[in-house]
Amino acid sequence: MPKTSKKTGTIQADAGERIQKVLARGGVGSRREIERWIDEGRLKLNGNVVKLGDRLKAGDHLQLNERVVHWEKFAEQPTRVLLYHKATGEVVTRRDPEGRPVVFTQLPKLATARWIAVGRLDINTSGLLLVTNNGELANRLMHPSTQVEREYAVRILGDVADTTLEKLKQGVALEDGKARFDDIKFYGGEGANKWYHVVVSEGRNRLVRRLWESQEVVVSRLMRVRYGPVILPERLKAHSFFELTDKELDLLFEFAGLERNNPAITKAKPELKSRTPVKR
Repeated sequence: MPKTSKKTGTIQADAGERIQKVLARGGVGSRREIERWIDEGRLKLNGNVVKLGDRLKAGDHLQLNERVVHWEKFAEQPTRVLLYHKATGEVVTRRDPEGRPVVFTQLPKLATARWIAVGRLDINTSGLLLVTNNGELANRLMHPSTQVEREYAVRILGDVADTTLEKLKQGVALEDGKARFDDIKFYGGEGANKWYHVVVSEGRNRLVRRLWESQEVVVSRLMRVRYGPVILPERLKAHSFFELTDKELDLLFEFAGLERNNPAITKAKPELKSRTPVKR
């Protein structure tokens, strides 16, 4: 049977890896995206249209939309993960037709592949955004089956009754199905503004805002402070990023249930593996 080297992640001469796995690792796209491209006939292997299950071996010629993909370099590419502090007003997209600030322009250039955002934050939400060049890791951290916790600091207008908070924890019906907060904690506030920290385990669009709005509660500020085991360091200013260290990458791969094949050497030391919310 085909084998890959667990120590280096490289493809052995007599082995092969599934195409979607190799391209996802290189940040070309998520596994799900690449599988869709295969279904659409956009990939060719040695001149033939790729089928699901096809594997890449040393010397294979791969094309995407008739353009050559130099996939061999993805076998040697070290995984990198950045913690980016997104500011309100920025959009999580590669290009914006309206000319709004784009988060990817704030990130360092990659020699190969591209940065992939682990989930999204809407234009009016700030805080922690994870980005990586490893599509397989990104997909695992975003996949609904993983149920990764996302924690948000929320500023609301006015007081909220205990019965309302309990209802939000029990679950309410939204237009795309029932949803709830896994946890809600009061974090104080002055005057009409009150701060809460809430936790959700899914990444539905604008889920936190919609849950509060379902109870006619006005959200005036929303910031993501944690994604899984990674928290937003207080010292990390808006528009800035930290890169996970080698040891922290090991922890993140372990959390995601993946084997880490390509150690990266990084220098920054953000906070990781903490269950304590950031106090603001």
